[in-house]
Parts: sequence; structure tokens; C-alpha cells
Amino acid sequence: MATIPNAAFSIALDCQLDNVPGSLGRLCVAIGEAGGNIGALDGFDVRGPVLRRSLVVQCRDEEHQRVVVDAVHSLDGVTLLDWWDRTFRMHEGGKVEVITTTPVNDRDDLSMAYTPGVARVCTAIENDPSLSYKYTIRKNTVAIVSNGTAVLGLGDIGPEGAMPVMEGKALLFKEFGGVDGFPVCINARTADEVVEFVERIAPTFGGINLEDIKAPECFEIEERLRASLDIPVFHDDQHGTAVVTLAALWNSLKITGKKMEDLSIVIAGMGAAGVAIGKILLNAGVGEIIGCDRIGAVYSGRSEMNSAKEWFANNTNQSRKMGSIADVMKGTDVFIGVSGPALITAAEVRSMAANPLVFAMANPEPEIRPEQCDGLAAVMATGRSDYPNQINNVLAFPGIFRGALDANATDITENMKLAAAIAIAESVTDAQLSPEFVVPSVFDKTIVEKVAPAVAAAAVKDGVIRKA
Repeated sequence: MATIPNAAFSIALDCQLDNVPGSLGRLCVAIGEAGGNIGALDGFDVRGPVLRRSLVVQCRDEEHQRVVVDAVHSLDGVTLLDWWDRTFRMHEGGKVEVITTTPVNDRDDLSMAYTPGVARVCTAIENDPSLSYKYTIRKNTVAIVSNGTAVLGLGDIGPEGAMPVMEGKALLFKEFGGVDGFPVCINARTADEVVEFVERIAPTFGGINLEDIKAPECFEIEERLRASLDIPVFHDDQHGTAVVTLAALWNSLKITGKKMEDLSIVIAGMGAAGVAIGKILLNAGVGEIIGCDRIGAVYSGRSEMNSAKEWFANNTNQSRKMGSIADVMKGTDVFIGVSGPALITAAEVRSMAANPLVFAMANPEPEIRPEQCDGLAAVMATGRSDYPNQINNVLAFPGIFRGALDANATDITENMKLAAAIAIAESVTDAQLSPEFVVPSVFDKTIVEKVAPAVAAAAVKDGVIRKA
């Protein structure tokens, strides 16, 4: 199914038109006939016999961009002076920068910010390393670490290719949580290499956000770093997705009237997100969970499983159901997809129990499109922003780290994740709750204000805070 025009492939057109009636109309018609969707029209700049106009046009893909540009080029009375891809333009020079918090206006400022005054602070931290959380950037700084081996929708593209994603993560940390995230993309392939690197840079940061590291190494890396470091370590691909999924599920159950302990859930995709979703749902008391990978159902004793899948098999699917995803979906209450496009069909959704919940979260193309589930699912959610109920990690990780840093947490526990999920779910009021609104908008910046204190309180309760 062709992708509809969207902002990710939008272009800007700088056009000069003959200053006569109908010029702009012909330009707009040509763009529309080429399949472009005009998103914005800037004001006129009239210059005698000509006028200048800038337009934003959403396209389907890069090939479609060229089709739209060629259509404009072919118009009489219209000169295309310039055009550019707005997404690439946004990324020019990177999306984050370092700014100073202390002015240096005179010799006194310099002598305190740097030598000789800085030596006093260095010595104090040497004598009491915990002071680094008060007198350095550690208090509010998170390393966003990736080796680029499992970048969302792109796969193993290496550390350089992963950098724009990590910059975007840093932007979201700051924009939504006020946290200074610093992208650190590393040339490291093995778990040992990643662990050693992160352990060596840990003294600079107050927390570590692991990102886009392939399974099963990501599980080992996080486990080892949590054991060796005294700062929060969080693999967002696992736990951010799991937290928001649980929040969406809680609210969806209010609509269907079903209970958590009675649910039968199928999870498609046994990578980082799928395994973590299974774990958090188990902790939340879900009745039956069946995981599926490319081979089919995951069950105890099955061959061709890594250590993460073996754990999953031993802790779920107690009845040892076997077969394809279509086989195990029959009669189940919930489908959760973190796998790939067009994995399931409308017929398979019809085979589920009454009022099924379908969370098809693969990006950019979900396991099944909402149009195909229309009238079949009680609640439909995806990972996309152009459909209702976007299950997006940005609802979770800024608030989780904000709360962990505020509490001087040394770890991020399961109770802290559950607290985040509850806070996100409760952000949707009873008046707002509907099948099209089970999770809050990703643009609602008040979510952090609810998630952070809940996470901080859970950290205190669990006793994972650094003593002052």
C-alpha cells in the first residue's frame, strides 16, 4: 500500500510567478495533480511584473519529490528558483548544541569558572566523588549510547548512520524533560566492547540511555551495566516501549471491561521491545502471554532460541501452544506487534475473542493498518503519528529520567517503570477516554510533570537513591 504524502518527505519550493490572475491557482493545481499535498503557503513578495511565493509540499517518497518538482518546472509563467528537502535541511549541522550556563565577562569570572578557582572544586570532588552530582553536569546529563546495530526501521547501519537518531533523542530529552542528553555513537560490535566503553565514560554522566543496540546483546549489555554502575541505566527500546504499551492497555481495558488477569495476549516480535513488553505485562498480572518470532510461537523446549527467548519461553505460554501467529491468535484478547509490516490480516483479527485490542506498532508500516481493522478492533493503536493512539516512547523516557535524576537514583527498577505507566495512563481523564484516545498526545508536555514525581517516589520507596 502506497504511503500517503507526509512531513517526512516534505519539500520547500521557492517560486517566482507572473503577477497575473490565475498564476498561483495553476501552480497549486499542478502540484495537486502530481499528488503533492500543499501544507503551507507563505506571504507574497510582489516585485512589479512578478511575485515570489514559497510553498511547503508533502510528498510520498524521494521519487515523488522529483515528480512534484518536475511538474512545477514545466509550468509556463512559473520559475522554480530553488527547492529543498525539509527533513535534510532540518538536520544540517546537527539538531543539538552545547551552551554555557555561566557568563565569563571579566577576570574574576574567569578565575572562578576556570583556573585557579576551579582547582578548589576539583579537590573537593576528589575527596568526595559524590559532590560531582552537585558541582558538575552529572546532575542533569544522560549519555545516549548506541552502536547503530538495530536502528528503528533501518537495521544495522553503523554508528555514523545512527547519529541523527541519537541527536533526535537528545532533542526530545531536552524539549520534553529538561534533561541534557548527549549522543554517543560508538564503533563497538560486541557486548564486551559496549560495556567497557560505557563503564569508562560513566563518571561524566548521571544516567545512561542505551539505544538501537541489537538483540540479544542489548539484554546482556543492560544487565551488566546495571550491575557495575551506580547510575540509572535504561534501554529505551525495551522499557520505554513496554511502559507506554502497558499504559495503553490499562486504559483500553476500561473500554472493554476485561480484566488484566483474564487476558490472553499474543506478542509478535521477540526482539528487545517484545521481550520487555512481556516482562512488564507479567509484572502487571496478565493471565496468558504467547510470544511469536519468525519461526512461530515461542514455547519451552523449542529449538533455535537465544537466551532472551529461552527466558521468555520458560516464563510464558504455560500451555505450550505451538504453530504460526495465525494459529495462536485464535480466541486471544490482545495482539501486540513489534515486528514488521503486513504481518497479520483482517481475517486473523476476526478470529480473536470479542472486542479485541490491536496494538500494531511496527514502524513505519504497522503489522496491519487501522483501515483494515475498521469495525473489528475495540481499540486500535500504532506507532505512527498520523493515526489515533500513537504508542511512542517519548511519553515515557523523558519523565523516567527526569524523575530518576531528581531523586538521585542509582537504578531504574520495575516499580519505577510501573509508576511511569500508571502516571501516563492516568493522564487520560475519564472524559477524554475513548477508543481513539487511550494514551495522551506525545505533544502534551505536562506528561513529564506527572511521570517524573511518580518515578522519583518509586525510587525512594525501592531504596535506590544516592544518600546525600
